[in-house]
Amino acid sequence: MPRIPEDELRKLALKMRLYGLLANWSEVAGEPWLPKLLEMERAERARRSHEYRLRNAKIGAFKDRSEFDWKHPSKVDRLQIDELFTLEFINEGTNVVFVGPNGIGKTMLARNLAYEAVSRGVSTRYASASDMLAALGGLTGSMLTQRLRRYTKATLLVIDELGYLRYDTHLADLLYEVISRRYDAEASTVITTNKPFSEWNQVFEGAACVSTMVDRLCHRIELVQLEGKSYRAKEAASLARKKRASRRKRAPSTNKPRSSK
Repeated sequence: MPRIPEDELRKLALKMRLYGLLANWSEVAGEPWLPKLLEMERAERARRSHEYRLRNAKIGAFKDRSEFDWKHPSKVDRLQIDELFTLEFINEGTNVVFVGPNGIGKTMLARNLAYEAVSRGVSTRYASASDMLAALGGLTGSMLTQRLRRYTKATLLVIDELGYLRYDTHLADLLYEVISRRYDAEASTVITTNKPFSEWNQVFEGAACVSTMVDRLCHRIELVQLEGKSYRAKEAASLARKKRASRRKRAPSTNKPRSSK
């Protein structure tokens, strides 16, 4: 291990607010165990910080991006998606909207984006559209203001499965409030949806804010379009074929020899 200059060690101790150590620096500065101690402390704090951000992000269980079947969708821009994982869109305050049919992999990609952001120290929040709006829908006054911060203060917000359910105008207004506040803060929002923007008025029927909400989302946007049949349906069909084949192998033979007369 290369020798670390004393001023770098002191800066590291100051960054970690090890004031007791700093107060006695002259006694410990030359000790051979000091660099290893500071590195152990730094690594443990980084681990605990990552675990805290991950719990707070509420991403849930998901398959790693390495398991994504790029050959399954009939339309997918891999270069576009790979570029998103550089997270440059967060620095630019750009929104990302994954559009495609059910079961094509939108949620898997969105959750992996959220995890990548957490791993790089970005404050992140993940929620399905139904869970987020349910959490906001029954609140008013200061309670609503406090809960809104949960979804507006994170550097990255992922809203999953927008368009699968219909919502009343009150919930449309709450979603608009979230999108509008994040737009003003130039904070990135990732959305997965099975409906193009032209059909969002069917999701929020009669809501006057839909066109303005879409306009704010689209001002800075990376639109990711996926097409194809449901991967889950493909897996289910494959499993069904394997079960049928297994049952045929286990079934007793019906070709019994004929008895002679």
